[in-house]
Amino acid sequence: MHPYLIVTINFLLSLSLLIVLHELGHFIPARLFKTRVEKFFLFFDIKYSLFKKKIGETEYGIGWLPLGGYVKIAGMIDESMDKEQMAQEPKPWEFRSKPAWQRLIIMLGGVFVNVLVGFFIYIMIFYSYGGEQATGTDYKYGFGMPPVLQEIGFENGDQVLLVDGDTLQIADNLVNRFVFRDVKTVTVLRNGNPVDISIPEDIGSRVFEADIMGPLEARFPFEVGEVEKGTLADSIGLQPGMKIIEMAGQPITYNTDYTNIIRYVVNDSTPFDIKFQNDMGMVQTKTIDFKNNNKRVIGFRKKPTVDYATATQLDYTFGESVNKGIAHGYWTMQDYVKQFKYVFTKKGASQLGGFGTIAKLYPNSWDWRKFWERTAWISFVLAIMNILPIPALDGGHVMFLLYEMVTGRKPGDKFLERAQLIGIFILLALMLYANGNDLYKAIFN
Repeated sequence: MHPYLIVTINFLLSLSLLIVLHELGHFIPARLFKTRVEKFFLFFDIKYSLFKKKIGETEYGIGWLPLGGYVKIAGMIDESMDKEQMAQEPKPWEFRSKPAWQRLIIMLGGVFVNVLVGFFIYIMIFYSYGGEQATGTDYKYGFGMPPVLQEIGFENGDQVLLVDGDTLQIADNLVNRFVFRDVKTVTVLRNGNPVDISIPEDIGSRVFEADIMGPLEARFPFEVGEVEKGTLADSIGLQPGMKIIEMAGQPITYNTDYTNIIRYVVNDSTPFDIKFQNDMGMVQTKTIDFKNNNKRVIGFRKKPTVDYATATQLDYTFGESVNKGIAHGYWTMQDYVKQFKYVFTKKGASQLGGFGTIAKLYPNSWDWRKFWERTAWISFVLAIMNILPIPALDGGHVMFLLYEMVTGRKPGDKFLERAQLIGIFILLALMLYANGNDLYKAIFN
């Protein structure tokens, strides 16, 4: 099966599962409070649907537009904008006839289910697959440190030991800690000695602007591995087993030396020399450049020549899995909320992605653990996004319900209709912008 097809199936399967569960979160309390649900749809059925069947008072179906799903609750101003129904006298089985506290539970149901599902999946992942531990000393040659971290005191080869006095279970996650958490001190092992590094308050923003989000790169001695046909590496005669010893006048001992030169030393228009050595000790020098190669790909895999890292598999009892799953879910939600401060920067806005960006999170080969990890993460994302106080989202309805409960005054139908239209416009604009970013990157990058 083609990798793109696998990614698409993974994405649609995960999205469909979460949409159905989210809408059940609205459907179940609505029925418990004897509120009529007229429609329950996976995906949107604008003009026509792929499938529909009426059972009792509710029409169940699958729409053709995979941008979400919905339940149409009688007597509620929602995306259906059913003004004809709202113009009639309220019926006892309509949403608008129910007490505010019941309406609040109905509106919070979808978010509650998404949060519950996220925690449940993480608990079962830890129980079924266990976890992994790779602390700083498990990386024999430490990490390559990008310039933004060297500026605050890190050095290439540092082994990350402690973050604010606690062991970092997966040491290469240090950068993510800087972006999403408030870190004061990092202790590293340098040349056999512990060294404390004070972390400035703005390190998260500095790391984000430097575009180095993601795991640190572990250092290791390397040789040329597989060479891709038709690439720069192929054209200059690189072969498996050769060693890169110098680039742009900079010596290369570790893979991270090579990475730093590619990222921070050479530029896209100026030619530079690359020196490589075969297994007989013969050295060749070739001149290359990155013109028309904005991804700066030379075209070979770096093959470690020694074992450079070890990881320990951890198994958990069910009780331990509950604790780990809840803690992981909590930090996942907190980290996602904290990243909003970066969205409102120029760089953050340019990196906002849509369905294409989300789909790329899924593996291009069948991997159930990664599938469930992505599903759990997106479940939390859906919960957080839906609770935002934007009209047309659950959070918008909750905002108006809380206003009603506090003041004792219910917003008028005309006001709610206008708010719903404004909310829909905002959501469509954001969706177009995010997916436009994906399209732009696909064409120009």
